[in-house]
Amino acid sequence: MSIPDYQSLMLPVLRVAAKGETSVPLAEGQIAAMFALPQEARDQMLPSGKQRVLHNRIHWAKFYLTKAGYLETPRRGRFAITPAGSALLANPPAKLDTQYLLSVPAFREFYRADQAQETIGATPQDAAPAATPEEVIEAAFNATQAALRTELLERTLQNGPGFFEGLIVDLLVAMGYGGSHRNAAAQLGRTGDGGVDGVINEDVLGLDRVYVQAKRYAPGTSVGRPDVQAFTGSLVGLGATKGVFVTTSTFSPQAVEFAARIPQRVILIDGKRLTELMIEHGVGVRSSRVLEFKRIDEDFFVEE
Repeated sequence: MSIPDYQSLMLPVLRVAAKGETSVPLAEGQIAAMFALPQEARDQMLPSGKQRVLHNRIHWAKFYLTKAGYLETPRRGRFAITPAGSALLANPPAKLDTQYLLSVPAFREFYRADQAQETIGATPQDAAPAATPEEVIEAAFNATQAALRTELLERTLQNGPGFFEGLIVDLLVAMGYGGSHRNAAAQLGRTGDGGVDGVINEDVLGLDRVYVQAKRYAPGTSVGRPDVQAFTGSLVGLGATKGVFVTTSTFSPQAVEFAARIPQRVILIDGKRLTELMIEHGVGVRSSRVLEFKRIDEDFFVEE
């Protein structure tokens, strides 16, 4: 069963609070039981990996109910139902959601003040989003990242093989391989040996080396097992145990399976993973805007 959105959790959160003062972690278990959520759903994380989805949605349901005056915070990390909340539970609406809360003047003032300028004049009949603000932000971020990955791959393919080799050097150096950029370029620029395009130091001192194979293929042309097998054979011939196979396209399932069961450590980097690493390590991209989100520091408000 999927996790209910935060608006669908408003009434359950209010009912849990009606039983006595509680907290989000305590309410989480009761609400999970109400909806018969399996442990897998309860453990599901936001894309950021920093908070569970259910926990986040309960938090926002509780936050909005508090702004509407149906819940209160008697002490740190705890919440309880108010007389207004008890009165609402005595005669609950067919659907308790953000749309309903907009009928409460205090919540409407808070909610409208939080909206973009173009939505200030919106009427209470306007549909409110089902996702929490954090989920909306993360969804927008993921969408822009996906578009950026696509554009990075397209721009890489528009350039020649020399550019692709330089890109790999830049990426490996940014990831901490090869020592200096000059050393990395010298190592990777060597003439290929069988299925090997180059070799790069794994560390600054050159205590170990990693062999590299690069295939600049257009989308739709998959790298198959024979290519990976030839690369592995070259590693064996060189007495090497580590290799990185980079492509702008994809690897066939057979190639992935082969790389997973051989004794040599061969890392396969397809086009999607390549662009992810480029973004992560700042290769071919630059920051256009940095948004910093802050939360309440609960410890700050605790009296000694």
